[in-house]
Amino acid sequence: MTQQADLVVIGGGPGGYEAAIRAAQLGLSVICIERRVHKGKPSLGGTCLNVGCIPSKALLDSSHKYHDLKAGYDNHGISTGEVKLDLAAMLARKDKVVDQLTGGIAQLLKGNGITWLQGSGKLLAGKQVEFTPLEGGEVQILQAKNVILASGSEPVNIPVAKLVDGVVVDSTGALEFAEVPKRLGVIGAGVIGLELGSVWGRLGSEVIVLEAVDQFLPIADRAIAKETQKILTKQGLDIRLGARVTGTQVANGQVTVNFTDAKGEQQEVFDKLIVAVGRRPVTAGLLSSDSGVSLDERGFVAVDDQCRASVPGVFAIGDLVRGQMLAHKAMEEGVMAAEIMAGHHAQFNYDLIISVIYTHPEVAWVGMTEERAKAEGFDVKTGQFAFAVNGRALASDDNQGFVKFVADAKTDRLLGMHVIGPAAGDIIHQGLIALEFGASVEDLQLMCFAHPTLSEVVHEAALAVDGRAIHAIQRKRK
Repeated sequence: MTQQADLVVIGGGPGGYEAAIRAAQLGLSVICIERRVHKGKPSLGGTCLNVGCIPSKALLDSSHKYHDLKAGYDNHGISTGEVKLDLAAMLARKDKVVDQLTGGIAQLLKGNGITWLQGSGKLLAGKQVEFTPLEGGEVQILQAKNVILASGSEPVNIPVAKLVDGVVVDSTGALEFAEVPKRLGVIGAGVIGLELGSVWGRLGSEVIVLEAVDQFLPIADRAIAKETQKILTKQGLDIRLGARVTGTQVANGQVTVNFTDAKGEQQEVFDKLIVAVGRRPVTAGLLSSDSGVSLDERGFVAVDDQCRASVPGVFAIGDLVRGQMLAHKAMEEGVMAAEIMAGHHAQFNYDLIISVIYTHPEVAWVGMTEERAKAEGFDVKTGQFAFAVNGRALASDDNQGFVKFVADAKTDRLLGMHVIGPAAGDIIHQGLIALEFGASVEDLQLMCFAHPTLSEVVHEAALAVDGRAIHAIQRKRK
Protein backbone atom coordinates (compact mmCIF):
# COMPACT_ATOMS: atom_id res chain seq x y z
CA MET A 1 0.00 0.00 0.00
CA THR A 2 1.31 3.42 -1.00
CA GLN A 3 1.70 5.86 1.91
CA GLN A 4 0.50 9.39 1.33
CA ALA A 5 1.47 12.66 3.00
CA ASP A 6 1.09 16.37 2.49
CA LEU A 7 4.86 16.65 2.77
CA VAL A 8 7.77 14.25 2.46
CA VAL A 9 11.12 15.63 3.60
CA ILE A 10 14.22 13.80 2.36
CA GLY A 11 16.85 14.57 4.98
CA GLY A 12 16.59 15.07 8.74
CA GLY A 13 19.33 17.65 9.22
CA PRO A 14 18.75 21.17 10.61
CA GLY A 15 16.85 22.33 7.53
CA GLY A 16 14.88 19.13 7.07
CA TYR A 17 13.72 18.60 10.63
CA GLU A 18 12.78 22.28 11.11
CA ALA A 19 10.79 22.20 7.86
CA ALA A 20 9.02 19.04 9.04
CA ILE A 21 8.16 20.54 12.43
CA ARG A 22 6.89 23.83 10.98
CA ALA A 23 4.77 22.01 8.40
CA ALA A 24 3.26 19.84 11.14
CA GLN A 25 2.51 22.95 13.20
CA LEU A 26 0.58 24.27 10.20
CA GLY A 27 -1.56 21.15 10.03
CA LEU A 28 0.19 19.17 7.29
CA SER A 29 0.79 15.43 7.50
CA VAL A 30 4.56 14.92 7.33
CA ILE A 31 7.01 12.11 6.68
CA CYS A 32 10.72 12.73 7.27
CA ILE A 33 13.27 10.34 5.76
CA GLU A 34 16.77 10.15 7.23
CA ARG A 35 19.41 7.51 6.51
CA ARG A 36 22.20 8.59 8.85
CA VAL A 37 23.57 6.04 11.30
CA HIS A 38 25.83 7.59 13.93
CA LYS A 39 27.93 5.27 16.09
CA GLY A 40 25.63 2.36 15.41
CA LYS A 41 22.31 4.15 15.88
CA PRO A 42 19.94 5.86 13.43
CA SER A 43 20.28 9.56 14.08
CA LEU A 44 18.58 12.80 13.12
CA GLY A 45 20.29 16.19 13.02
CA GLY A 46 22.44 15.79 9.93
CA THR A 47 26.10 16.70 9.69
CA CYS A 48 25.68 19.67 12.02
CA LEU A 49 24.52 17.82 15.12
CA ASN A 50 26.33 14.52 14.56
CA VAL A 51 29.75 15.34 13.11
CA GLY A 52 29.85 19.10 12.58
CA CYS A 53 28.71 22.20 14.46
CA ILE A 54 27.84 20.61 17.80
CA PRO A 55 30.62 18.06 18.44
CA SER A 56 33.26 20.50 17.20
CA LYS A 57 31.97 23.18 19.60
CA ALA A 58 32.00 20.67 22.46
CA LEU A 59 35.67 19.97 21.74
CA LEU A 60 36.39 23.68 21.28
CA ASP A 61 34.98 24.40 24.74
CA SER A 62 36.88 21.53 26.33
CA SER A 63 40.13 22.56 24.66
CA HIS A 64 39.68 26.15 25.91
CA LYS A 65 39.28 24.93 29.48
CA TYR A 66 42.30 22.64 29.24
CA HIS A 67 44.49 25.32 27.68
CA ASP A 68 43.50 27.95 30.22
CA LEU A 69 44.18 25.61 33.14
CA LYS A 70 47.47 24.53 31.60
CA ALA A 71 48.56 28.14 31.08
CA GLY A 72 47.67 28.91 34.67
CA TYR A 73 45.53 31.43 36.51
CA ASP A 74 48.29 32.98 38.59
CA ASN A 75 47.26 36.48 37.57
CA HIS A 76 43.83 35.75 39.04
CA GLY A 77 45.34 34.54 42.27
CA ILE A 78 44.37 30.95 41.55
CA SER A 79 46.89 28.12 41.84
CA THR A 80 46.35 24.69 40.32
CA GLY A 81 48.21 21.42 40.50
CA GLU A 82 49.35 19.33 37.55
CA VAL A 83 46.85 19.53 34.70
CA LYS A 84 46.23 16.20 32.96
CA LEU A 85 44.37 15.51 29.74
CA ASP A 86 41.98 12.57 29.52
CA LEU A 87 41.20 12.68 25.82
CA ALA A 88 38.90 9.66 25.97
CA ALA A 89 36.74 11.38 28.59
CA MET A 90 36.73 14.59 26.53
CA LEU A 91 35.52 12.69 23.46
CA ALA A 92 32.92 10.86 25.55
CA ARG A 93 31.52 14.20 26.75
CA LYS A 94 31.31 15.35 23.14
CA ASP A 95 29.34 12.21 22.23
CA LYS A 96 27.01 12.70 25.20
CA VAL A 97 26.15 16.22 24.02
CA VAL A 98 25.43 14.89 20.53
CA ASP A 99 23.24 12.07 21.84
CA GLN A 100 21.23 14.46 24.00
CA LEU A 101 20.49 16.81 21.13
CA THR A 102 19.77 14.21 18.45
CA GLY A 103 17.54 12.33 20.88
CA GLY A 104 15.71 15.57 21.55
CA ILE A 105 14.99 16.03 17.84
CA ALA A 106 13.52 12.52 17.65
CA GLN A 107 11.17 13.46 20.49
CA LEU A 108 10.22 16.70 18.74
CA LEU A 109 9.25 14.80 15.58
CA LYS A 110 7.25 12.29 17.59
CA GLY A 111 5.54 15.02 19.62
CA ASN A 112 4.49 16.80 16.43
CA GLY A 113 3.03 13.66 14.87
CA ILE A 114 5.76 13.38 12.22
CA THR A 115 6.64 9.95 10.86
CA TRP A 116 10.39 9.31 10.82
CA LEU A 117 11.35 6.71 8.24
CA GLN A 118 14.89 5.40 8.75
CA GLY A 119 16.49 4.88 5.38
CA SER A 120 17.05 6.54 1.99
CA GLY A 121 14.68 8.56 -0.14
CA LYS A 122 14.72 9.14 -3.90
CA LEU A 123 12.45 11.55 -5.75
CA LEU A 124 10.68 9.95 -8.71
CA ALA A 125 8.46 11.42 -11.39
CA GLY A 126 5.12 12.81 -10.26
CA LYS A 127 6.38 13.73 -6.76
CA GLN A 128 6.57 10.10 -5.76
CA VAL A 129 9.32 9.20 -3.30
CA GLU A 130 11.02 5.82 -3.26
CA PHE A 131 11.92 4.83 0.30
CA THR A 132 14.55 2.15 1.00
CA PRO A 133 14.74 1.08 4.68
CA LEU A 134 18.09 0.92 6.46
CA GLU A 135 17.55 -2.69 7.40
CA GLY A 136 17.07 -3.70 3.79
CA GLY A 137 13.32 -4.25 4.01
CA GLU A 138 10.79 -3.82 1.25
CA VAL A 139 11.10 -0.68 -0.86
CA GLN A 140 8.06 1.56 -0.50
CA ILE A 141 6.57 4.24 -2.73
CA LEU A 142 5.35 7.37 -0.97
CA GLN A 143 2.92 9.73 -2.65
CA ALA A 144 3.51 13.35 -1.64
CA LYS A 145 1.65 16.57 -2.34
CA ASN A 146 4.90 18.39 -1.60
CA VAL A 147 8.54 17.33 -1.29
CA ILE A 148 11.47 19.06 0.36
CA LEU A 149 14.94 17.92 -0.69
CA ALA A 150 17.31 18.42 2.25
CA SER A 151 20.06 15.85 1.81
CA GLY A 152 22.84 18.21 2.87
CA SER A 153 26.51 18.09 1.92
CA GLU A 154 29.67 16.05 2.39
CA PRO A 155 33.39 16.89 2.59
CA VAL A 156 35.23 17.36 -0.68
CA ASN A 157 37.98 14.80 -1.21
CA ILE A 158 41.01 15.69 -3.32
CA PRO A 159 43.10 13.21 -5.34
CA VAL A 160 46.39 14.56 -3.97
CA ALA A 161 45.36 13.79 -0.39
CA LYS A 162 43.29 10.63 -0.39
CA LEU A 163 41.81 9.67 2.96
CA VAL A 164 43.61 6.97 4.91
CA ASP A 165 41.81 5.69 7.98
CA GLY A 166 43.11 7.33 11.13
CA VAL A 167 45.95 9.19 9.38
CA VAL A 168 44.54 11.35 6.56
CA VAL A 169 41.03 12.34 7.62
CA ASP A 170 38.21 14.72 6.79
CA SER A 171 36.40 16.91 9.32
CA THR A 172 34.52 13.89 10.71
CA GLY A 173 37.69 11.92 11.37
CA ALA A 174 39.30 14.97 12.99
CA LEU A 175 36.77 14.71 15.83
CA GLU A 176 37.88 11.20 16.75
CA PHE A 177 41.67 11.18 17.19
CA ALA A 178 42.53 8.64 19.90
CA GLU A 179 45.54 10.71 20.95
CA VAL A 180 46.78 14.23 20.43
CA PRO A 181 49.01 14.32 17.31
CA LYS A 182 52.49 15.71 17.91
CA ARG A 183 52.49 17.27 14.44
CA LEU A 184 49.19 18.00 12.72
CA GLY A 185 48.76 19.17 9.16
CA VAL A 186 45.60 20.90 7.93
CA ILE A 187 44.84 21.45 4.25
CA GLY A 188 42.57 24.49 4.02
CA ALA A 189 42.50 27.70 6.06
CA GLY A 190 38.75 28.10 5.89
CA VAL A 191 36.31 27.99 8.79
CA ILE A 192 36.54 24.22 9.36
CA GLY A 193 40.32 24.05 9.03
CA LEU A 194 40.92 26.95 11.43
CA GLU A 195 38.47 25.65 14.04
CA LEU A 196 39.79 22.09 14.05
CA GLY A 197 43.40 23.23 13.86
CA SER A 198 42.89 25.49 16.87
CA VAL A 199 41.26 22.68 18.88
CA TRP A 200 44.20 20.32 18.52
CA GLY A 201 46.67 23.16 18.84
CA ARG A 202 45.29 24.02 22.28
CA LEU A 203 45.50 20.35 23.26
CA GLY A 204 49.22 20.29 22.41
CA SER A 205 49.68 19.66 18.69
CA GLU A 206 52.14 21.56 16.53
CA VAL A 207 49.78 22.71 13.76
CA ILE A 208 50.69 23.71 10.21
CA VAL A 209 47.85 24.98 7.99
CA LEU A 210 48.39 24.83 4.22
CA GLU A 211 46.20 27.16 2.16
CA ALA A 212 46.39 27.24 -1.64
CA VAL A 213 45.21 30.84 -2.10
CA ASP A 214 47.46 33.79 -1.32
CA GLN A 215 44.91 35.74 0.75
CA PHE A 216 43.83 34.79 4.25
CA LEU A 217 40.04 34.56 4.74
CA PRO A 218 39.12 36.30 1.48
CA ILE A 219 35.42 36.18 2.40
CA ALA A 220 35.95 38.39 5.47
CA ASP A 221 36.53 42.13 5.83
CA ARG A 222 40.23 42.79 5.29
CA ALA A 223 40.74 44.42 8.70
CA ILE A 224 39.12 41.44 10.43
CA ALA A 225 41.07 38.90 8.35
CA LYS A 226 44.38 40.62 9.10
CA GLU A 227 43.70 40.69 12.84
CA THR A 228 42.54 37.07 12.85
CA GLN A 229 45.68 35.87 11.10
CA LYS A 230 47.86 37.85 13.51
CA ILE A 231 46.17 36.46 16.62
CA LEU A 232 46.02 32.83 15.44
CA THR A 233 49.69 32.98 14.39
CA LYS A 234 50.61 34.33 17.81
CA GLN A 235 48.69 31.40 19.34
CA GLY A 236 50.93 28.97 17.48
CA LEU A 237 49.10 28.13 14.25
CA ASP A 238 51.62 28.10 11.40
CA ILE A 239 49.45 29.40 8.53
CA ARG A 240 51.13 29.11 5.12
CA LEU A 241 49.39 30.90 2.30
CA GLY A 242 49.96 30.11 -1.37
CA ALA A 243 50.82 26.53 -0.38
CA ARG A 244 49.39 24.15 -2.95
CA VAL A 245 49.50 20.45 -2.00
CA THR A 246 50.80 18.26 -4.82
CA GLY A 247 50.82 14.84 -3.18
CA THR A 248 50.80 12.77 0.00
CA GLN A 249 52.38 9.48 1.03
CA VAL A 250 51.44 7.46 4.12
CA ALA A 251 54.06 5.18 5.70
CA ASN A 252 54.75 3.93 9.21
CA GLY A 253 51.73 5.70 10.64
CA GLN A 254 52.80 9.12 9.36
CA VAL A 255 51.94 11.19 6.30
CA THR A 256 54.39 13.09 4.12
CA VAL A 257 52.87 16.10 2.38
CA ASN A 258 54.46 17.61 -0.72
CA PHE A 259 53.47 21.15 -1.64
CA THR A 260 54.66 24.17 -3.57
CA ASP A 261 54.82 27.74 -2.36
CA ALA A 262 56.66 30.93 -3.28
CA LYS A 263 59.93 29.23 -2.31
CA GLY A 264 59.36 26.22 -4.57
CA GLU A 265 58.93 22.53 -3.72
CA GLN A 266 58.38 21.86 0.00
CA GLN A 267 57.74 18.85 2.20
CA GLU A 268 56.40 18.29 5.71
CA VAL A 269 55.85 15.12 7.73
CA PHE A 270 52.83 14.88 10.05
CA ASP A 271 51.35 12.37 12.46
CA LYS A 272 47.86 13.28 11.22
CA LEU A 273 46.50 15.27 8.29
CA ILE A 274 43.08 16.94 8.13
CA VAL A 275 41.65 17.67 4.69
CA ALA A 276 39.28 20.65 4.99
CA VAL A 277 38.95 22.09 1.48
CA GLY A 278 35.19 22.57 1.36
CA ARG A 279 31.97 20.62 0.99
CA ARG A 280 29.74 19.56 -1.89
CA PRO A 281 26.00 18.83 -2.15
CA VAL A 282 24.85 15.23 -1.70
CA THR A 283 22.79 14.38 -4.77
CA ALA A 284 23.89 10.78 -5.43
CA GLY A 285 20.81 8.56 -5.36
CA LEU A 286 18.55 11.52 -4.57
CA LEU A 287 16.86 12.00 -7.95
CA SER A 288 15.61 9.62 -10.61
CA SER A 289 16.43 10.51 -14.19
CA ASP A 290 12.79 11.44 -14.80
CA SER A 291 12.21 13.35 -11.54
CA GLY A 292 12.11 16.62 -13.46
CA VAL A 293 14.37 18.39 -10.98
CA SER A 294 17.24 20.34 -12.54
CA LEU A 295 20.78 20.74 -11.23
CA ASP A 296 22.96 23.75 -11.98
CA GLU A 297 26.47 23.65 -13.47
CA ARG A 298 28.02 23.14 -10.00
CA GLY A 299 25.81 20.21 -9.03
CA PHE A 300 23.40 22.14 -6.79
CA VAL A 301 19.65 21.81 -7.14
CA ALA A 302 18.43 24.82 -9.12
CA VAL A 303 15.90 26.86 -7.12
CA ASP A 304 14.33 30.32 -7.08
CA ASP A 305 14.52 32.84 -4.25
CA GLN A 306 11.92 30.88 -2.29
CA CYS A 307 13.64 27.50 -2.75
CA ARG A 308 11.21 26.18 -5.37
CA ALA A 309 12.80 23.59 -7.65
CA SER A 310 11.89 23.07 -11.30
CA VAL A 311 8.95 20.79 -10.40
CA PRO A 312 5.88 22.44 -8.83
CA GLY A 313 5.51 21.37 -5.21
CA VAL A 314 9.20 20.38 -4.90
CA PHE A 315 11.54 22.52 -2.80
CA ALA A 316 15.26 22.19 -2.07
CA ILE A 317 17.06 23.78 0.87
CA GLY A 318 20.31 24.09 2.78
CA ASP A 319 23.63 22.82 1.49
CA LEU A 320 21.83 21.32 -1.50
CA VAL A 321 21.26 24.77 -3.03
CA ARG A 322 23.23 27.95 -3.80
CA GLY A 323 24.62 30.16 -1.09
CA GLN A 324 26.54 29.62 2.10
CA MET A 325 26.59 26.14 3.60
CA LEU A 326 25.35 27.10 7.06
CA ALA A 327 22.93 25.29 9.35
CA HIS A 328 21.02 28.46 10.23
CA LYS A 329 20.52 29.26 6.54
CA ALA A 330 19.09 25.76 6.01
CA MET A 331 16.78 26.15 9.01
CA GLU A 332 15.24 29.39 7.77
CA GLU A 333 14.90 28.04 4.23
CA GLY A 334 13.11 24.97 5.59
CA VAL A 335 10.65 27.06 7.59
CA MET A 336 10.07 29.33 4.58
CA ALA A 337 9.35 26.37 2.29
CA ALA A 338 6.94 24.81 4.81
CA GLU A 339 5.02 28.05 5.20
CA ILE A 340 4.76 28.63 1.45
CA MET A 341 3.34 25.16 0.78
CA ALA A 342 0.82 25.75 3.59
CA GLY A 343 -0.41 28.85 1.80
CA HIS A 344 1.39 31.48 3.86
CA HIS A 345 3.51 34.36 2.60
CA ALA A 346 7.13 33.87 3.55
CA GLN A 347 10.54 35.14 2.56
CA PHE A 348 14.16 34.99 3.65
CA ASN A 349 16.66 37.85 3.54
CA TYR A 350 19.73 36.32 1.91
CA ASP A 351 21.67 39.57 2.29
CA LEU A 352 21.81 39.19 6.05
CA ILE A 353 23.22 35.78 6.94
CA ILE A 354 25.66 35.74 9.84
CA SER A 355 29.02 33.98 9.46
CA VAL A 356 30.95 32.83 12.54
CA ILE A 357 34.36 31.22 13.01
CA TYR A 358 34.51 29.58 16.46
CA THR A 359 38.19 30.04 17.13
CA HIS A 360 39.36 31.96 20.19
CA PRO A 361 38.67 34.77 19.90
CA GLU A 362 35.60 34.21 17.77
CA VAL A 363 35.19 35.93 14.42
CA ALA A 364 31.79 36.98 13.06
CA TRP A 365 30.28 39.23 10.42
CA VAL A 366 27.01 40.18 8.75
CA GLY A 367 26.22 42.43 5.82
CA MET A 368 28.79 44.08 3.58
CA THR A 369 32.52 44.21 4.03
CA GLU A 370 34.20 47.58 3.50
CA GLU A 371 35.70 46.27 0.27
CA ARG A 372 32.37 45.07 -1.14
CA ALA A 373 30.58 48.29 -0.20
CA LYS A 374 33.17 50.35 -2.06
CA ALA A 375 33.03 48.02 -5.06
CA GLU A 376 29.26 48.51 -5.20
CA GLY A 377 29.68 52.27 -5.36
CA PHE A 378 28.87 53.33 -1.81
CA ASP A 379 30.55 56.37 -0.28
CA VAL A 380 31.78 54.44 2.73
CA LYS A 381 32.50 55.51 6.29
CA THR A 382 33.76 53.10 8.94
CA GLY A 383 34.43 53.00 12.64
CA GLN A 384 36.00 50.43 14.91
CA PHE A 385 36.70 50.06 18.59
CA ALA A 386 38.94 47.61 20.44
CA PHE A 387 38.07 45.27 23.31
CA ALA A 388 41.50 46.14 24.75
CA VAL A 389 40.08 49.14 26.65
CA ASN A 390 36.70 47.64 27.54
CA GLY A 391 36.26 47.23 31.29
CA ARG A 392 34.38 43.94 31.17
CA ALA A 393 36.84 42.40 28.68
CA LEU A 394 39.81 43.44 30.83
CA ALA A 395 38.14 42.12 34.00
CA SER A 396 37.57 38.80 32.21
CA ASP A 397 41.14 38.69 30.89
CA ASP A 398 39.75 38.29 27.37
CA ASN A 399 40.29 41.53 25.50
CA GLN A 400 41.65 40.75 22.03
CA GLY A 401 40.00 42.05 18.88
CA PHE A 402 37.57 44.80 17.92
CA VAL A 403 34.16 45.69 16.49
CA LYS A 404 33.93 47.39 13.10
CA PHE A 405 30.96 49.06 11.38
CA VAL A 406 30.61 49.86 7.69
CA ALA A 407 28.08 52.54 6.75
CA ASP A 408 26.87 54.68 3.87
CA ALA A 409 28.38 58.16 4.36
CA LYS A 410 25.55 59.83 2.40
CA THR A 411 22.56 58.29 4.20
CA ASP A 412 24.14 57.10 7.50
CA ARG A 413 22.59 53.65 6.90
CA LEU A 414 24.45 50.67 8.34
CA LEU A 415 25.83 48.32 5.69
CA GLY A 416 27.77 45.75 7.69
CA MET A 417 29.14 44.75 11.08
CA HIS A 418 32.34 42.79 11.72
CA VAL A 419 33.66 41.43 15.02
CA ILE A 420 36.71 39.61 16.27
CA GLY A 421 36.72 39.17 20.01
CA PRO A 422 35.07 37.48 22.99
CA ALA A 423 31.53 36.24 22.31
CA ALA A 424 31.67 37.62 18.75
CA GLY A 425 29.16 34.97 17.60
CA ASP A 426 26.60 36.39 20.03
CA ILE A 427 27.49 40.08 19.79
CA ILE A 428 27.08 40.02 16.00
CA HIS A 429 23.31 39.58 16.40
CA GLN A 430 23.08 43.20 17.48
CA GLY A 431 24.29 44.12 14.01
CA LEU A 432 21.89 41.65 12.40
CA ILE A 433 18.89 43.23 14.10
CA ALA A 434 20.06 46.75 13.28
CA LEU A 435 20.61 45.88 9.62
CA GLU A 436 17.31 44.00 9.32
CA PHE A 437 15.41 47.06 10.52
CA GLY A 438 17.38 49.48 8.34
CA ALA A 439 19.04 51.25 11.27
CA SER A 440 21.37 54.18 10.88
CA VAL A 441 24.65 54.70 12.69
CA GLU A 442 22.92 57.42 14.69
CA ASP A 443 20.30 54.92 15.89
CA LEU A 444 23.03 52.90 17.60
CA GLN A 445 24.81 56.02 18.83
CA LEU A 446 21.66 57.19 20.65
CA MET A 447 21.10 53.90 22.48
CA CYS A 448 22.12 53.44 26.12
CA PHE A 449 24.26 50.30 26.51
CA ALA A 450 24.65 48.68 29.95
CA HIS A 451 27.95 49.10 31.80
CA PRO A 452 30.14 47.12 32.24
CA THR A 453 29.44 44.83 29.28
CA LEU A 454 31.25 43.59 26.20
CA SER A 455 28.47 45.16 24.12
CA GLU A 456 29.71 48.62 25.03
CA VAL A 457 32.33 48.03 22.33
CA VAL A 458 29.44 47.94 19.82
CA HIS A 459 28.29 51.36 21.04
CA GLU A 460 31.79 52.82 20.92
CA ALA A 461 32.37 51.43 17.41
CA ALA A 462 29.15 53.12 16.25
CA LEU A 463 30.32 56.39 17.82
CA ALA A 464 33.73 55.94 16.18
CA VAL A 465 32.12 55.99 12.72
CA ASP A 466 31.66 59.73 13.25
CA GLY A 467 34.79 60.27 15.34
CA ARG A 468 32.82 60.34 18.59
CA ALA A 469 34.13 57.32 20.54
CA ILE A 470 34.51 58.32 24.18
CA HIS A 471 37.12 55.85 25.43
CA ALA A 472 39.66 56.38 22.67
CA ILE A 473 41.37 59.52 21.44
CA GLN A 474 39.66 60.43 18.18
CA ARG A 475 41.40 62.16 15.33
CA LYS A 476 39.83 65.48 14.50
CA ARG A 477 38.01 65.29 11.19
CA LYS A 478 37.92 68.11 8.69
